[in-house]
Amino acid sequence: MSSRKAATAKAVRRPASSAKPKAALKPITVKPIAVKPKAVAGNGVSADAIRLAAEIEQAFAKSDDAISVEAMQALMGTLCRVYAVQVENGAKHTPIPEGQIVSPTGVMLTASGLLRAANLAVFELGMWQSWTGK
Repeated sequence: MSSRKAATAKAVRRPASSAKPKAALKPITVKPIAVKPKAVAGNGVSADAIRLAAEIEQAFAKSDDAISVEAMQALMGTLCRVYAVQVENGAKHTPIPEGQIVSPTGVMLTASGLLRAANLAVFELGMWQSWTGK
């Protein structure tokens, strides 16, 4: 059994200056994307949604106040419900297609905001993912 002093002497000590400096946060810039429908469902709602997304992208490129908070919340809530139903019915797609320009910061801010809006913690998300495999 070793003494506490011996254990402390053997421990590797890091200098106080070894802490990594915090990177400065960069503002998020939104670049407009060209939304091209691949295969649009038979009803007009899908085509309308794709046109609306393109219009919002174009307007948002000009002004951060392109849509109201209420409009953004209404769209986000509806899209969360639609995506959840599709996944529960066996869909395997992600909510954002590969190659679409969405910054990692934007994804994290959105995910954090959704968790906060539903009064959930990241821990709960991790537990749910481990139970369901989703």
